[in-house]
Amino acid sequence: MLPVPVAELTPGTAEFENVPLVKPTGFREYDARWWFGHPGSQRIPELNLLGVQALGMGLATLIRELGAGPDIVAGHDYRSYSLSIKQALITGLVAGGARVKDIGLALSPTAYYAQFALDVPSVAMVTASHNDNGWTGVKMGCERPLTFGPDEMGRLRDIVLGGQWQAADGGAYEFVPGFAERYIAHLADRQPFERKIRAVAACGNGTAGAFAPAVLERLGVEVIAMDTELDHSFPNYNPNPEDMGMLRAMGKKVREHGADLAFGFDGDGDRCGVVDDEGEEIFADKVGVMLARDISAVHAGAKFVVDVKSTGLFATDDVLKDQGASTEYWKTGHSYIKRRVSETGATAGFEKSGHFFFGEPIGRGYDDALVTAIAVCGMLERNPGRSMADLRRALPLTYGSPTMSPYCADEVKYDVVSRVSERLEAMRRAGEAIAGQAIADLVTVNGARVSAEDGTWGLIRASSNEPKLVVVVESPVSDERKRAMFEAIDALLRENPEVGEYNQKLE
Repeated sequence: MLPVPVAELTPGTAEFENVPLVKPTGFREYDARWWFGHPGSQRIPELNLLGVQALGMGLATLIRELGAGPDIVAGHDYRSYSLSIKQALITGLVAGGARVKDIGLALSPTAYYAQFALDVPSVAMVTASHNDNGWTGVKMGCERPLTFGPDEMGRLRDIVLGGQWQAADGGAYEFVPGFAERYIAHLADRQPFERKIRAVAACGNGTAGAFAPAVLERLGVEVIAMDTELDHSFPNYNPNPEDMGMLRAMGKKVREHGADLAFGFDGDGDRCGVVDDEGEEIFADKVGVMLARDISAVHAGAKFVVDVKSTGLFATDDVLKDQGASTEYWKTGHSYIKRRVSETGATAGFEKSGHFFFGEPIGRGYDDALVTAIAVCGMLERNPGRSMADLRRALPLTYGSPTMSPYCADEVKYDVVSRVSERLEAMRRAGEAIAGQAIADLVTVNGARVSAEDGTWGLIRASSNEPKLVVVVESPVSDERKRAMFEAIDALLRENPEVGEYNQKLE
């Protein structure tokens, strides 16, 4: 039996080779992320392979405890160490009595699809998504199409860190050959688009490069491949469709090739970003409004769930109102939105980060960037003679920011958000202004989203998968009001010395 994991170990020691290392902060709200390291890195690892094995034994124990049965799908993304991580995880799963179906190199949605295609209730996808090389993690679930939330992640943490896993007989391993092609064929199993569409497929050298061009080409899209070669060092830009570096590189490619649009796929293919035919980035929440307009025109009484980072247009857009659509704002996080879509029977869910969740008949409820790209192409086909830029300009004008993320250590980030929330609540009670106006609304379902009287709002929350905070601002009035709100939010953050520099600033 494995020893109980410890939170700190020194690499290059005998202990590091014989004791599981699992840092507690790696258990996030709805998945797991640790710094595993890479050759040349000086940062101390938060996880070793024995720790991954302990995680596998803990996960096998948990799915049995939850009554999901022993069968589980396992896949891995393209990083230099992901296959090793998956193999260690499988060792633990099998020791814990799980029957593993290994689908090989995969996107996260490939693994989610495998739960349905192989009739397997549980999933363990080894990925750190868009995180820098050196990070690893696991996305897990045992109730398709849902993934774990805080309750399941908290119980998994307790099992693993407490050494409460239980060995069990009956564990087995099976490799499923050719599953990537099966997934690609599934997505392409529809009539090709009649409208001629030239699309840049930007993959940031992440795993999506092995999937996205093939799917789009089979659907009749003329694909301009961009950074589709697999390279875990991400030499050009981070494969993150919220990152302005990626979006601007996509815009440049669109203008160079006269493309109709560009799709940007994140590291594990569950998030999609869009740039229009003029090379202008369209933040994912605005793409969500465009898709909501398109969907609600076809599906009467459409219901949508969006995260608190998203534009206020979901609540104020006259087209959505006229088409009878309704929208609920909910907690940020792919697990939260996915679960809320399922609970409410919503037509679709949207996150500003680029996660899109389509229910039947469009999708199965999980987040798949390629299903999103197909939906956007379908929207273009249903709007003959109109470009993506035309559809963007048809939206009411708002002035929004990208997602900005100042550094804040995992151990203190939730405390910082709690302090800022309490400060805003005290300001509201005292009648103090925010960005020069009275506080009209304060929503604390997930961090703090504060609104001024003119509808300008700002959000502060803790990142669920990195040692960062998340800041978003938007104004329906002017760029100046957007900047005023950012300055007010940033001033509140700077009252906390634990908050560091931003990954990108408001421009």
